[in-house]
Amino acid sequence: MTELDLGQLRNEINEIDTKLVELFRRRMDIALDIAKYKKEHGLPVFNAAREQEVLEKVSEEIGEPYDSYVRVLFNTIMDVSKSYQNSYLTEKSALAERIQTALEQTPKIFPRKATVACQGVPGANSQSACEKLFDFPKISYYNSFAGVFNAVEQGLCEYGILPIENSSHGSVGAVYDLMQNYNFYIVKSIRLHVNHNLMAKRGTKLSDIREIFSHEQAIGQCGEFLKSLEGVKVTVCENTAMAAKMVAESDRTDIAAISARACVDLYGLDLLKSNIQTTDNNYTRFICISKKMEIYPGANKTSLILSLPHIPRALYHTMAKFAALGINLTKLESRPIPGSDFEFLFYFDLEASVYADELLLLLSELENRPETFVFLGAYTEAI
Repeated sequence: MTELDLGQLRNEINEIDTKLVELFRRRMDIALDIAKYKKEHGLPVFNAAREQEVLEKVSEEIGEPYDSYVRVLFNTIMDVSKSYQNSYLTEKSALAERIQTALEQTPKIFPRKATVACQGVPGANSQSACEKLFDFPKISYYNSFAGVFNAVEQGLCEYGILPIENSSHGSVGAVYDLMQNYNFYIVKSIRLHVNHNLMAKRGTKLSDIREIFSHEQAIGQCGEFLKSLEGVKVTVCENTAMAAKMVAESDRTDIAAISARACVDLYGLDLLKSNIQTTDNNYTRFICISKKMEIYPGANKTSLILSLPHIPRALYHTMAKFAALGINLTKLESRPIPGSDFEFLFYFDLEASVYADELLLLLSELENRPETFVFLGAYTEAI
């Protein structure tokens, strides 16, 4: 094929594309007229039978080998059509009004002082995250993640700090599972560079160690180092700093903890080996939660919980709503619904600003669906 032939083919495609654009415009105009009719007669936007009829018709008309491709094309067309219809039909919900109120009433500057709940004991990484977010925090420590959620929900602390995911070892599943059980809002997040260190009682040598304690996330992040130790048992505990404290208070001289460097001096331990994490590019993301919805200036991340109907392409259709509005999905986490058979809740992190009417309309649409929908918050992430 010559360069001239390729140019001619591209010109033909350009002409076809121009016709497609005009036909697409006409189709969307008619879709809007249909939306007006549906609104007048109280009909839903989604009609599963009609969509299936369209897909079967176009698939039969085009035949092989294009039938599967045309189904993808028309699925996309119908998704953006429904999104366009919903933008006309959907009225701002109670959630949208509460978001608007929060935007107006939240102070312009994130607080410097606050009472904050953290999991663990002094020296925990959650303490470091807390001290980066607040200049003068009054920290209360709780044994479990559930304790942090409960302290915020009961008003014992204004804010709570919780780890949500690690760059090398993934999500903190226990925190995601607890999100279903408490009322809270994310008001800020922060990415904390985390170094892990092996520490033991004074005078203990690395060769003396027979058992190491730490949180499961830290253990996972130090997997390569731990594999290099022969005959050493690894035991999970609630928190890295709690592991260091336990080692310091124990009568045993053959145990060690994986914890933050600050715990060496804090608990009077010896540093056996520093920076034992598998990668130096090791970050943990923490969220700051509040009982009250607070949306500080510049909020550009939004987090949601959704359940979806147990039908084919349910997740695809939901993600298509985000795509149609140009919303970037930065995280998707699924967790099983307790007591259900293979049904899941989905956690979405979106790069989206609540200052945009398009997002508020989308949130209103999702809130009006029969499935579970929870707005977790709109916030910025500190680094």
